[in-house]
Amino acid sequence: MHPPGTADRPTIEFWFEFGSTYSYLTAMRIEDCARAAGVTVVWRPFLLGPIFRSFGWDSSPFVLQGAKGRYMWRDMEREAARLGLAFQRPSAFPRIALLPMRVATLGAAEPWIGEFCRRVMRQNWVEDREIDNDGAVRDALDGLVPDAGQVIAAALNPANKLRLRANTEEAQARGLFGAPSFFVGDELFWGNDRLSAAIAFALGRS
Repeated sequence: MHPPGTADRPTIEFWFEFGSTYSYLTAMRIEDCARAAGVTVVWRPFLLGPIFRSFGWDSSPFVLQGAKGRYMWRDMEREAARLGLAFQRPSAFPRIALLPMRVATLGAAEPWIGEFCRRVMRQNWVEDREIDNDGAVRDALDGLVPDAGQVIAAALNPANKLRLRANTEEAQARGLFGAPSFFVGDELFWGNDRLSAAIAFALGRS
């Protein structure tokens, strides 16, 4: 899968969710990292909830497993500091993000997708703001599109809702079990700490 005009460049698929802690660390830097390496990023939003439910979980494993959750929050603080990113533990986790995920699905191939995602991530992981509402999404779209209301309306179109569901079903069918994840062809890399490995693999394949 290549966006128009990039078929001659190595490509990495970035599978993410706004409610995913480590997706935040990746989303804030993946475009810069990929640009520096000459790699194209394909943004692939999907929902973790259905994936987790298929494992018999009714929430994030970071909620269900106390020790793992405590480790994750401290690790997020360390990693955000190491990467020079602001971070505030949100008052709600995992935070519902269906509307911005639908907008990301609609705009996945648009030039504004990266900045939109970074803005939503900042709302959640820095500002501790509820993101599953019209106001937050409009703020994230401000200045990126001519008419934020039109984009939101299109994102709520049944066909686009089905597209997000199809993304999630594809993720599950391809064996994806968490976020962030990266595909280079059929090769799967999981976790923020595997971004550089995925980029290197994409360059090696090219």
